[in-house]
Amino acid sequence: MGNPISGEQSAARARISKFYNRAAWIDGRAEEQLEQVAGWPGMTAVAGFPDLHPGRFGPVGAAFLADRIWPQLVGPDIGCGMALFRLDLPRRRLKLDKAARRLAVLEDGADLHQALAALDAAGLTGLIGPEALGTIGGGNHFCEVQVVGEVMDHTRTDLQKDDLCLLVHSGSRGRGAGIFQGLDDSWKQGFAAESDAAARYLALHDAATRWARVNRALIASSASEALGSEARLICDTVHNHVVPHSDSWLHRKGAACPEGGLVPLAGSREAPSYLLEVPNTVPEALGSVSHGAGRKYDRSSMHGRIRKTRSDLAALTRTRFGGRVICGDRDLLLEEAGQAYKDPEQVLQNLVGFGIANAVARLLPLVTFKTMGGAA
Repeated sequence: MGNPISGEQSAARARISKFYNRAAWIDGRAEEQLEQVAGWPGMTAVAGFPDLHPGRFGPVGAAFLADRIWPQLVGPDIGCGMALFRLDLPRRRLKLDKAARRLAVLEDGADLHQALAALDAAGLTGLIGPEALGTIGGGNHFCEVQVVGEVMDHTRTDLQKDDLCLLVHSGSRGRGAGIFQGLDDSWKQGFAAESDAAARYLALHDAATRWARVNRALIASSASEALGSEARLICDTVHNHVVPHSDSWLHRKGAACPEGGLVPLAGSREAPSYLLEVPNTVPEALGSVSHGAGRKYDRSSMHGRIRKTRSDLAALTRTRFGGRVICGDRDLLLEEAGQAYKDPEQVLQNLVGFGIANAVARLLPLVTFKTMGGAA
């Protein structure tokens, strides 16, 4: 596909708003990508958040407003997002090792009848198939049991200290990649909003985004049932998509779209996550906010940062909070280690400092499920 973030530059450059201070860990390559995208034709505004890091098709942790549709600013994992659920299981009844074993059911995916019924309820029958529904996928996707460590704003949530939650991070499970790879080379200059190419892309994009929401719900349903609990949705926020916005098109790549004013900010297996309130009072933020801590080190470099002895790998399956990590893929275990990510508390401080988010609750990881892999 060539270099996807270089090429034609417009004489008029978009305004770039950066919502991080000098203390934030920002890779210079990501800022270079922000500058490049700001010069693309039709680009009117760009917002960069403290989880900003380099991506293949443009920076991750940013939002972009343009008069045309740029598929590369959504990327291959169309509809990827995070959903936070409250479990009705008392903390004292959660046995971590037993919970870790029971979550292995997530490898199986949803029952076919359940998957078909969910697609039908979402209006997706005949548009997109049920294959892989209820599964997490690879990369940085996960299903995590968390405990509420602190509630900062009781007016925005009914969560209480020691409540259990489920955070699900997953997307369209290869469908978005298939859509992206199926585009002809015209995507490199963006699609005119009224073009047939834009209409075809948006139809596929919207179906994949709805499928991804169904997928997160089914993952939560399977996980909560395995734990002997029920899951109540708090919020489901998409961070890879494009939507109409003020007669333009708003692209989010690793930038969360608040649902009901709430957003989960994912930490890492070695750091807390947060439930945030997003007041949407800063127009330059483009109605968006960080979706997580953001990567500090890329995947390939992580293989040189952690020794691969048996004891070191075993240590990665336990967290400083006493939690469990289920990941049977050794490479993925290394690449997604806690030290690969920025400090979510510093990300939060930047978001609060710039007035684009407030902390509602602090959540600590107990069981992080990625894949059974070779341990299946």
